Amino acid sequence: MSVDEHVAFEERRTVERPSGLLLSVVVPVFNQEAGIAESVMTIRDAVADGLDGSFELIVVSDGSIDRTAERVLATRDERVRTIHYDRNLGKGYAVKLGALEARGRYVAYIDADLDLDPTWLPSLVERAEEVGLDFAIGSKRHPDSVVDYPQRRRVYSWLYQQLVRLLFRLDVRDTQVGLKVFRREVAEQVLPLLLVKRFAFDLELLAVARALGFRRIEELPIRLEYRFTG
Repeated sequence: MSVDEHVAFEERRTVERPSGLLLSVVVPVFNQEAGIAESVMTIRDAVADGLDGSFELIVVSDGSIDRTAERVLATRDERVRTIHYDRNLGKGYAVKLGALEARGRYVAYIDADLDLDPTWLPSLVERAEEVGLDFAIGSKRHPDSVVDYPQRRRVYSWLYQQLVRLLFRLDVRDTQVGLKVFRREVAEQVLPLLLVKRFAFDLELLAVARALGFRRIEELPIRLEYRFTG
């Protein structure tokens, strides 16, 4: 698809997509041909081992100029879908596009660099189903999280979250972890309204969803190994 086709796609609204899939996992990626096939297989296996239901992976190549998309296609796994467009538009745009293409009852996203352990993803889906959450989100500040994270970034993150609470009144201790699960209805009603295409996407998603009445949010533990991978 071209960028113009994707812009036109963004203008669509709710489309009924009958599917027996429990989960769609969106994986945004940019210029990671060297390890993307292995990363996708790692995420696929982690979800398959822990999830009680069917799923799909949607890998969105955000204007990659290397062979990232080709490497994903070469995996030849019917559970893996690939979207590529020609211009780098940002992680938020890639997640939004992939989520709007999702067919599962729940939508998740996770970074391809695997700083976040994907084996924790099925537990977020399980919890969302169990108590009827709109969002199950990973949090570095959950007491059960296992986090290897530089002290300097911990301080920046804490200051940022204090500002978020003050400005947006979000009762969330950590909005920025790139591991989130949300209901299909959130994708259909909230994502078409989002404007941020890059790194404030997580915050905008939660803030707009809350304004629209999607307020059942729970923070859950993660394993994070920060590897300075950009």
